[in-house]
Amino acid sequence: MTFGILGSGSWGTALAKILTDNGQTIYWWNRSESAIRHILTRNHNPQYLSTAHFDTRKLKLTTSAEEVIRNSDCVIIVVPSAYVDDILRNLPKTIFTGKKVISAIKGILPDTNVLLNDYLSEHFGLELKDYFAVLGPCHAEEVAAEKLSYLTFTGIDEVVNHTITAYFKTGYLNTIENNDIYGVQFAAVLKNIYAVGAGIAHGLDYGDNFLSVLIANSADEMAGFLRKVGIQNIQVGSIEHHQEHHKTPTTNYAASVYLGDLLVTCYSLHSRNRAFGNMIGKGYSVKAAQLEMSMVAEGYNASKCMYLINQKTGAEMPIAETVYRILWENLPARDGFNSIELTLE
Repeated sequence: MTFGILGSGSWGTALAKILTDNGQTIYWWNRSESAIRHILTRNHNPQYLSTAHFDTRKLKLTTSAEEVIRNSDCVIIVVPSAYVDDILRNLPKTIFTGKKVISAIKGILPDTNVLLNDYLSEHFGLELKDYFAVLGPCHAEEVAAEKLSYLTFTGIDEVVNHTITAYFKTGYLNTIENNDIYGVQFAAVLKNIYAVGAGIAHGLDYGDNFLSVLIANSADEMAGFLRKVGIQNIQVGSIEHHQEHHKTPTTNYAASVYLGDLLVTCYSLHSRNRAFGNMIGKGYSVKAAQLEMSMVAEGYNASKCMYLINQKTGAEMPIAETVYRILWENLPARDGFNSIELTLE
């Protein structure tokens, strides 16, 4: 199977490292000719994860997204959700025919409030059976350092999902599989919002005791939303392996991809969403915080997307809604968290 990667930020670079460490030759899209030249001459990405070195014989680098897709059996899309349409909209409508697509995006497309699979279905006719998602808990920086990490792969075609997963297992990376394509994507979107909230709390000088209660309530809030959209078995400690040869657990928000990813994104100093929230809590404006960061914090757009989606879903989401109001409606962070204090249990 030949892999292509659309995206050359931290996470795209980490995924490229994993595949090439496993001996795969990959097609890799980068919008910058100068960055491509740097990678080919210096063996590392000049802007992201510069400690991750590549055997350039395994890299087919190009500025053409169409070239990457046409030459790949499986295309990994790992660009910020806000840029997906800009990159794909002018490509031929049949470009993904016969391809498998892996989403490594942890966000909702902000212009239309849809997940990537729904966007690809509408614009390119991609069937859900050909769509997969890869999620954490896994920070790119720890992949670069080859610290033991875990990735979860999800797809409704469990046989193909199992085949894809095998290409990513290394000595420093364990893999997990499930078939909850909508649940894990919504969980990934929500954990970024809650991580912004955790960062705001840190910036406001709340302590670890409060933060633990905030995150525990965020997990419960996440589970409530997932139940509302039809995800089943959302309970701690309920994992049943229904296919022993694939070891695929039933849906369970407390598994690593649900609760684990929430925890690491809220607590880790590598978390860009936590860092973004921390600046908001310290008094930065949204614009100033965005300018200060060199990477996109998905939780910013996601907070608005999920607020609008939940207008129809009707889940009780006081934490996520307060983060939205702080970021988008100029609610003072201190006032917002004073109200959150009254909702926590």
